[in-house]
Amino acid sequence: MNKAARAEWWNGLPAGIREEIDGYVLQDAFLGAVRVIVDVGLVSHGIGVGTAQLIADDRYVHYGDRIARSPESPLDLESLAHRAAGCAGRILVIEAVWDGDTVHDWFVRLLAVTADPVEEAELATVYRSTAERYLGTAGDGNPRHPAAVAAERAGSALAAHLSVPFHFASPDTPDDDAPRWRP
Repeated sequence: MNKAARAEWWNGLPAGIREEIDGYVLQDAFLGAVRVIVDVGLVSHGIGVGTAQLIADDRYVHYGDRIARSPESPLDLESLAHRAAGCAGRILVIEAVWDGDTVHDWFVRLLAVTADPVEEAELATVYRSTAERYLGTAGDGNPRHPAAVAAERAGSALAAHLSVPFHFASPDTPDDDAPRWRP
């Protein structure tokens, strides 16, 4: 479905449905908006997930800066160290692990793995946008995913500050099945 056809479909929706979808968009709940679009458009117009994503994206473009974005994790050493200080157990390692979803694509989670109790505490989530903000122009020209570069830089600095190892099993390629750190 091209952009003109999507706009025509959108304008044919009842105002209440448009408001519901826009409500999800304005709250930065992309999947909620897509779900409603598929629910109201699949049977009547054959709108599947791919087209629903395009329609939701059109609404994101329409609203631009008015969307209430979720705050991004800080990656500065002082903030990460403060979060790490709140861990219940002794920190054994700072670990970076890949994760992904349909909204953010690939991202990296920075974790503090502890002993006594054995847990992992999430210190930061590094999305592409978080990485680009953190790296500024420092990431220019690097072929690796910006989230990996930023997570490695921030995680290594925190690990050095805490005098513990840093582990990132797959820094060059997104892989949510990469081997995890083991003592």
